[in-house]
Amino acid sequence: MFFRCFRSVPLNNEVTFGDMLKKTACLKIPIKEVYAATNHLNEMNVIGEGTSGKVYKGTMKNNEQVAVKHIINDDGNIETFVREVTSLSHVKHQNLVSLLGCCVEGDECFIIYEICPNGSLSEWLFGKKNKVLSWIKRLEIAIDSARGLWFLHTYQGGCIVHRDIKPTNILIGSNFEAKLSDFGLSKVIEVGETYAISEVRGSFGYVDPQYQSNNHVNSSGDVYSFGMAKSLSRNGSIAEFADPRLEGEYSEEAFDLTLHLALSCTALNQQRPSMEQVVKRLEEALFISRERNIFTK
Repeated sequence: MFFRCFRSVPLNNEVTFGDMLKKTACLKIPIKEVYAATNHLNEMNVIGEGTSGKVYKGTMKNNEQVAVKHIINDDGNIETFVREVTSLSHVKHQNLVSLLGCCVEGDECFIIYEICPNGSLSEWLFGKKNKVLSWIKRLEIAIDSARGLWFLHTYQGGCIVHRDIKPTNILIGSNFEAKLSDFGLSKVIEVGETYAISEVRGSFGYVDPQYQSNNHVNSSGDVYSFGMAKSLSRNGSIAEFADPRLEGEYSEEAFDLTLHLALSCTALNQQRPSMEQVVKRLEEALFISRERNIFTK
């Protein structure tokens, strides 16, 4: 698989970098189209910003709305760019953000994605004070996210570990479907292997403590991050865990099920569930919630 080619290639070699991009299935977009789409990287079009660069809202010449990530081409960010382009150009799933193209020109790199007009899960849970996701919708988003991870972890070319699952990297599409994004830290585990060795990478608060202690990258680390992303990391009653904005409109049985599932995902020194098991448990919680028919969307 193409992932394996990249891991042994020096990413700071400019010629090799260009040669590598030619081998990807990613559509190459001229830089003039990128600048035209974003109105020359107008700050008014910025919709996000991370450690590797800013993300702009753009409109391509065919009137397609897109998200454009601008990455400065230096030694610290080339690896991020290469991982994202190679990951998303070869892996397709309805719960992964779609890669539409890329562009490299001098010291600048751009990645063009489908745009998710409803922002990130983080914005809905922590930023949009006047908008509340219903309990049903939260379960549906959790299931979508879990299905994306299940697909990655069972990918036929080798288990793909995302390594940076958190609410800001779970995007919400036009129909409120969830899509995983930001594959700059992703790592592939060879078929037949159970883990890979790597320096600790990820976002503070979401990194598996076991990974921090032994440098073993495996799917269990994503399971931990997924559990933390659901913000169920402290002990207490259901009332203490529940978002007060739900105003009690949730099934206590389903909530208790998801609470214990999240705690099992973040458990230390014991077997965590696989993402397949997580999906099935969340689907059970959704079924219970719908059957009770006690809340509205």
